[in-house]
Amino acid sequence: MSETLPWGWYSDSERLERERSAIFARGWQYAGHTGQVEHAGDRFAARAGHVPVAVVRDQDGELLAFLNVCRHRGAEVVRESGNRNTLQCHYHAWTYGLDGSLIAAPRSEREPGFDPAGLSLVPLRLETLGPLIFVNPEPEGPPLAEVASGIPEALAAGGIDLDALAFDRRIDYGLEANWKVVIENYLECYHCPTAHPDFSRAVDVHPDRYELETADWSSSQHARARNGDGSCQFHFLWPNTRINVFPGGPNLSIGPAVPSGPDRTEGFFDYFFGSEVPAEEREELIAFDAQVGAEDRELVESVQRGMRSGLVEHGRLLPASERLIAHFQSLVRDAYSA
Repeated sequence: MSETLPWGWYSDSERLERERSAIFARGWQYAGHTGQVEHAGDRFAARAGHVPVAVVRDQDGELLAFLNVCRHRGAEVVRESGNRNTLQCHYHAWTYGLDGSLIAAPRSEREPGFDPAGLSLVPLRLETLGPLIFVNPEPEGPPLAEVASGIPEALAAGGIDLDALAFDRRIDYGLEANWKVVIENYLECYHCPTAHPDFSRAVDVHPDRYELETADWSSSQHARARNGDGSCQFHFLWPNTRINVFPGGPNLSIGPAVPSGPDRTEGFFDYFFGSEVPAEEREELIAFDAQVGAEDRELVESVQRGMRSGLVEHGRLLPASERLIAHFQSLVRDAYSA
């Protein structure tokens, strides 16, 4: 067995600040979906970890992302979804075009030498997978297609046509646990027979048939429904995005796990369905996922309390059953040393 990351890393505020700069400011993260920005002038606010993000569709129909920070005094420019031809800060009414350029700053004409040219909103990288919008604060680094390599193909092989899915709803959550605990819990089904009895009755979680895969920046879990009605797949995309497909009609849920403190994680899941999936089936799937989520809440919050005792330095990982966790932890270590 291999050692886990030091447990002290899961409750240390200085460690979290390092993760924010080394991990969350440098990775592709799910922000929202194209249905939120269908028309020119549409915008919404999001986060990439701790980084505030504004997603906008400009007059040419192009999707753009900006650091959601006014270049004057740092207020957030976009605070809610809406539509208008400009982006205006609510603090002093500095106003930007949909391309991020500063076009008006009240009283700036009274300031000799005031030059708006260098005061545009800071652009961020934006790419999509079907209707799914991802942003990355880091201007360099691999494209989303490389980081998510294999995931679109796996979804398609499982009968999921991303472009045919329609957004249904968003469900927010908050957990009293470090974000790494939340992700690591997601990355193994070793706990499923014990902690998720209904899930384990519906899905074949036997280790000989529950498949685990890793790629450079992602990992995946594949299983079949016990009743023969399709399959499920669960994908993790570094650093904090989870993508779920359950058995049944075309469905997908996706969302980030965002640290709001060393002991707390917040986020949401966006649920999408094929148009042919009836309302009753949608409600059943979301209720089923909520039950699994409630069971996971008890687990991750218990783990966080145990780790915080400070009396044990490391845990242990089973190489076969928990190799996706080992892969994730290697990415964490690599980010610290980069």
